[in-house]
Amino acid sequence: MAKITEDEFIRFVEKMPAFPQSVHKILQLAADPKASTKDIVAVIESDPVMAVKILKVVNSAFYSLPREVLSIQRALVFLGILSLKNLALSVAAIGMLNPENAAEFDINKFLEHSLVTAVLAKKLAMHVGISMIESSDYFIAGLLHDFGKIVFAEFMPHEFNQALIDSKEHNISLHQAELEHIGLSHDKAGQLLVSKWALSDTLANAINWHHGSKQDSCLADCIFAANQIAKKYKIGDGGNAVINDFPEHVYARFSMTLDELIVELGDISEINSEVQQFIGA
Repeated sequence: MAKITEDEFIRFVEKMPAFPQSVHKILQLAADPKASTKDIVAVIESDPVMAVKILKVVNSAFYSLPREVLSIQRALVFLGILSLKNLALSVAAIGMLNPENAAEFDINKFLEHSLVTAVLAKKLAMHVGISMIESSDYFIAGLLHDFGKIVFAEFMPHEFNQALIDSKEHNISLHQAELEHIGLSHDKAGQLLVSKWALSDTLANAINWHHGSKQDSCLADCIFAANQIAKKYKIGDGGNAVINDFPEHVYARFSMTLDELIVELGDISEINSEVQQFIGA
């Protein structure tokens, strides 16, 4: 079975849709301390499809705001610049998903898993002392951590399908099966994809390390933990049912095992409800 090189994979990445110009502009403005909120509102309002989707999500149970929000300006007041930026990114990324693929990869279940991981990653970030503002980026990292699989399903469906089957039948991690059948794992693929989308190196590296790394990265550790918790609760399906214990550095980050952390977090049933609201918005 033929395997691809990283250079060959990059050619697939280049065929993936780019983020809309409006998203890139929002990213630039959110990172500019001199930018005004009026500028960000204007960019979002210039993309009517994005604006409508953002307002639907903001008014869903996902945010549970005290009153209905009817404008992007009011959404900015309630959410802040960084949360609004991440919401725009989320809407754009979800809009790129193609539900039809020859790999027979369930995109709806994949999206559920990605969103649950995103919500949990943000929750874990705040659990270890990351501020609410900084934790906003953890949501995006969780949402995009498995997007390399989307490239495989689109451009190498047969090989990816074989990796999915191999992972399930032999109870091995999907990224290991991908190395065998494709020659590249989805974590590395995800890093290349978000780099192509011109997102931050910190985000790209955390996605590359989300199956465990000796790198000192709180972001990667939170994604790793959130990923395992999502699989433990069987909310959604990213194609990999194998649940990994915490490696030493992740254990050190939370000072507890996976099962202990789950107990510490308490009831997360509301997260599934939030995710369904997000998907249905």
